[in-house]
Amino acid sequence: MKRIAIQGLTGSFHDIAAHLYFENEQIQLVCCATFEEVFSQMRQDPTLIGMVAIENTIAGSLLHNYELLRDSGCSVVGEHKLHISHCICCLPDDDWASIEEVHSHPVALMQCRQFLSQHPRMKNVEAEDTAGSAKMIAEEGRKGWAAICHADAARQYGLRVLEDHIEDNKHNFTRFLVVSNPNKADMLRPLTEANKSSIVFSLPHEEGSLSHVLAILSFYKINLTKIQSLPIIGREWEYLFYVDVMYDDLTRYRQSIDAIIPLTKDLKILGEYKDGKQTN
Repeated sequence: MKRIAIQGLTGSFHDIAAHLYFENEQIQLVCCATFEEVFSQMRQDPTLIGMVAIENTIAGSLLHNYELLRDSGCSVVGEHKLHISHCICCLPDDDWASIEEVHSHPVALMQCRQFLSQHPRMKNVEAEDTAGSAKMIAEEGRKGWAAICHADAARQYGLRVLEDHIEDNKHNFTRFLVVSNPNKADMLRPLTEANKSSIVFSLPHEEGSLSHVLAILSFYKINLTKIQSLPIIGREWEYLFYVDVMYDDLTRYRQSIDAIIPLTKDLKILGEYKDGKQTN
């Protein structure tokens, strides 16, 4: 049995992503209130695997999670791209006329902005978790309150789904990274199947430093799929670059990394893994 640390409760999108990634395997969830707690739990127990959201097609990157991943020393061993679908739910004896507040994670509220604008009477209240909002309403019997979460979470906590698929954009996906202790990484992902890598590096504050790196990756036919820059605290106007690349030849990929190392500072491979499935 695999033990998976997630941010959020059972019924959350992290829970759904974990079960889909480890399909047909027995897993036990370790539910954490924050992403910091996910990585803290993994430091305390090296056998734990983490499932961590890293970017959303609407809300963009979860910038702090890049920092947490880099500082943790964990390795990325896989990924999963999950379609995000929201419902609005409430206690079984509530209805549209009685709902005064709607609770959810701020990103979920943002992803349902158009829907919520059609119900201006309902006060939007930010919470730590989508499924956690549903659980709170159910356990505390909060009449007049609604939650925005996945319909599975609503059913799990015995709530009534007033309307499903209320997200503004139906092409809404979140990418989750599967991370582990580096000593366990090879057991979770065979390198022979890897075709994607996440790396991070800084660059000299010189003209053309980034373009030189990108030119080398292009020369080796390495497909750059994402680049995200974050400022380096305490070093004004210097940045860390988090880069995702895809490749079809492991040797050529390794040669490209060797070629850019002299042009970069503090280059670190965060993980080499297989491009993840996308599920609706």
